[in-house]
Amino acid sequence: MLNSEQLENLKEKSRKIRKNIIEMIYSASSGHPGGSLSVTDILTTLYFKEMNVDINNPKNENRDRLVLSKGHCTPALYSTLAEKGFFSENDLKTFRKINSYLQGHPDMNKIPGVDMSSGSLGQGLSVANGMAIAGKLDKKDYRVYCIMGDGEIEEGQIWEAAMTSSHYKLDNLCAIIDNNNLQIDGKVDEVMSPYPIDKKFESFGFNTLVIDGHNFEEIINAFEKAKQTKGKPTAIIAKTIKGKGISYMENKASWHGKAPSEEEYKTAIEEIAKI
Repeated sequence: MLNSEQLENLKEKSRKIRKNIIEMIYSASSGHPGGSLSVTDILTTLYFKEMNVDINNPKNENRDRLVLSKGHCTPALYSTLAEKGFFSENDLKTFRKINSYLQGHPDMNKIPGVDMSSGSLGQGLSVANGMAIAGKLDKKDYRVYCIMGDGEIEEGQIWEAAMTSSHYKLDNLCAIIDNNNLQIDGKVDEVMSPYPIDKKFESFGFNTLVIDGHNFEEIINAFEKAKQTKGKPTAIIAKTIKGKGISYMENKASWHGKAPSEEEYKTAIEEIAKI
């Protein structure tokens, strides 16, 4: 259980990260706000409550790993990493600029704190499997987290990877599905329904949990249950809201990948401050 001070700290971190997401995308006139805002609370919990990481030694071999398989949502990841202290918050202003190391998709060779380059949807779980298998072989106790979009799991490679996760009993792996029910073309259940997501992962041999992806206590409890589960991987289906925290973006597929106007930007900043 979180005490009131811990809960408020996570909420404040989340507000700051959301603000920087909008700042970055507005400044770049490009980016993906919808899915970045839906996954913010999960990333906040991972980096400020759950994961063992060291900003002074980003490649520490004993660190927990994160694979952002939905790699277009770098505004959320970069904002979180900057808030954690992996690099200067001032660098966020260079997002998507031609000479910036903070490009539209994460690059593990250039960005401190990024464990895997990603962007080609559907591949992240396969990479996370490799990290988790390596941990088993090396007798390390680190954990691997893989965040996927619900539209992304329409990719067949996800399910090949899911078989592998289960076959190798990767209980050091936690898959997180950002289930906001929207992808670039519309509602996930209308484009190519993956439902019921929990039952599908369960049938592939996962321990499955369904949570409110904006409730910090539920997120933390799910991660704790994942750590306690032995002999199988865990899939957390996090029910979220695309564009969470900004009224005109919430549950709108049109905000999958576009930047706000000046007026929309000002409204977004005002609304985030009130969350």
